Formats: sequence, C-alpha cells, structure tokens
Amino acid sequence: MPEIAEIARAVHFLRLHFVGKVIQHAEAIDDANVFGKVGTDGPKMAAGVIGKKVVSAGTQGKYFWMELSKPPHLVLHFGMTGWIHVKGERTAYTNYYKKMKPDELDKWPPKYWKFKIETEDGDEMAFTDPRRFGRIRTVDCPGKDIRKYSPLVENGPDPVVDLDVFTEDYLREKMKSRRVPIKALLLDQAVISGIGNWVADEVLYHAKLHPEQYCNDFSDAEMKQLYKSIRYVCQTAVDKLGDSDQFPDHWLFNYRWGKGSKNAHSHTPNGDKLAFLTVGGRTSCYAPARQKKTGQVVSGVKEEPLESAEEQDSPKKAPRTKVAKSKAKSEELEADGSKVKAERAASRKRKIKIEDDGEDTCTPNNTKAHPLKKPTRSQYFEDAKKPNGGAGPIQEAKTDISARRRSGRLQSKAA
Repeated sequence: MPEIAEIARAVHFLRLHFVGKVIQHAEAIDDANVFGKVGTDGPKMAAGVIGKKVVSAGTQGKYFWMELSKPPHLVLHFGMTGWIHVKGERTAYTNYYKKMKPDELDKWPPKYWKFKIETEDGDEMAFTDPRRFGRIRTVDCPGKDIRKYSPLVENGPDPVVDLDVFTEDYLREKMKSRRVPIKALLLDQAVISGIGNWVADEVLYHAKLHPEQYCNDFSDAEMKQLYKSIRYVCQTAVDKLGDSDQFPDHWLFNYRWGKGSKNAHSHTPNGDKLAFLTVGGRTSCYAPARQKKTGQVVSGVKEEPLESAEEQDSPKKAPRTKVAKSKAKSEELEADGSKVKAERAASRKRKIKIEDDGEDTCTPNNTKAHPLKKPTRSQYFEDAKKPNGGAGPIQEAKTDISARRRSGRLQSKAA
C-alpha cells in the first residue's frame, strides 16, 4: 500500500503539471467500489470538474486532495494498488514499473484507469487501481477548510506536514494512554497519518524497539528516540519522493523484501540478522539482536528468521508432525520389542547350550560334574539311535544312582 512517501510523490506531480491549470475534459468509470462506497457517482463527478481550475494539491498521511476553484473538491486515497499517472511521465517508483508488462508502460489511457482529466494545455492525468480498494470522493466545503471535514478530520497529524501538532509530547501522551503493541499504535491512522507497514518497521529498526512490546511499557528515553526516528524516516522518505533507489544503504527497507525467495537478504550490512514476526495476521520485519525487549510483549508472537540463499540450500531436518512423531514412537516401541525378543531368544539359546554342554556331566568318570545332573532329553534320543539301543549310557547312569543319593559332604569324602 502506498504510504506517506508515495503520496508525497503523487502530489509532487500534481503540483508540477496541474496546479494553476483549467480542466478542459474529464471522464470517469462508474465503479461501485472506487466511487460508490464513498457516496460518489463517477460520471457525475467527472462532469462537475470540467471548467474548474486546480488551485492547489495537498497531502495528509495516506490521503491527498485537489482543491478546485469552486467546491466540491476532490479527496483521493490509493488503497492497496492505486496510483496517479501523467501522460509522458514515469510518476511511479521503480518497483511499480517492474511489475508491468512492456506493452503497458506507454499505453494511454493506462490499464485499470478509473478517472482521468485533461487540461487546456494538454496535460493528462489518470487514476488507476487494479484491485479497486482506492477511493475518490468529493467534499463540499471552502477549500481552506478541507481538512476540517471527513475523512481528513478523523485522521491524526502528518509527521512531516503537521510539525506544530506532531510533537514529542504528543507522541508520549498517546503512548502512555494506550496499551497496544507499539507497531499497532504507529499504524493507527487516527494517531499518526501516513505510516504503513514498511515505514513502521523502518522507524522501529532505527529506534531499536521491539515491534510487539506494549507502547506504554517504554521508558521516556525510548519514547524520545522513537519520536526522532519517526521524524528522520518520514522526512527522508518524503524528501526522496518515495524513490527507494535513493534511500540510504543502511536502511532496513533495502533488505526486508523477498521473504521465502533465494534472493532474500538474511542480514543487514552491519551484520544484524533479520527475522519476521507474525501476530494476528500482521507481519513485521526486525533485527532481534538490535531490537530487544525491554518490557512486556504481546503473547502469541510467531518468529520466522530470514535465510540467505546458502542457508536455504543447506540440508535441513524437516520438523516432525504429530503423525510422524506417532509413527516414530511406534517404530521405537517395535524396535524395543524386537530387542527384548532377541534377548529372550539369545537367553534360551544360552540355556540350551549349557544343557548340551552338561550332557557329559552325568558319567561317573567326570569328577567335576554335579552328581545329581540328569542326562538331557536329546541325549536319550541320540543314545537310542546307537546299535545297542543306548543301553550302555543308560546303564552307566543307573549304576551311579547311589552316588546321586549321597550328600555332597559324603561325596567329597569319598573323593
């Protein structure tokens, strides 16, 4: 969405090409969103401005206006994608044209136009809006009082234009009287006009303040620094007419874009690691090491660090879902069960081996054998296969019955 600097750029071209000139021709599309939602009829509005002189053009935050020689006057808002085009000029910022197709750059009237005028000198201007969130309305009042009427009267002071109102004391009073995240306060157009998402992030980056810390939980020194940062960022951006190619190299603006792409910057030039915060659908770009919490922060903050191309290409361990965790746990239990089964099988094998090794202990010739050790079952079967039917070993076992019945002490004496 165009913010304070982009609005200043649009007004710059209106003053350059249209102020002091008479409108010879005007035309508007009957768009129910751009005109209808603010009670304006497009074609009637266009017919009403013909023959009038453009006396001045002004700005307040995200709104701007054209004061005419007779009321009603025009008050405009770009919404998300609105813009002012002047025939033969590149009025928009650099990134605006990067999104356009080559055959659209010099097309007139431009694509998505909603309202256009032409002066007696041949200058032409068109208001475009692809997504139709922009608004054009008429305000019937004396030109010098236009800011005393809706919608301008409901908006807060412009941090560049209204320096008599937007003071350090004004900001401090607003911060101490509210309890909302500081970024939410900056985005509130009723408090300060013109600050949008990227300007708010830039301001907080320079002020070294955490975007989700409550606005009434900062020290006086931090509030003072925030005021200085608002003035610095807004004034610099307006002076550059919103041309991001001319913004200072150390600004966060130059490194905050491209989230999720391989061209994304993960650090600022001074080494600050960047991350995104999301609260209630609102996203903020900030530097965690620079913008540390000094007070209470709103709950439910989700942080997502920015990654460079190298970091994105490096292999990562995918986070396990509940299903994956459950499957892994089942596999772990199954593995443990298999291990227990294997240990039991090994134990049985050892037991059988011990029994097999003890087969010879039943003979009286083995003096180390236990006297009560019986032949194993397998021994009987093996002996039964012998030619004599196994009578020998069995008989030998029988002859040793007396030895089995003797106590260990007697056996030791006999030995």
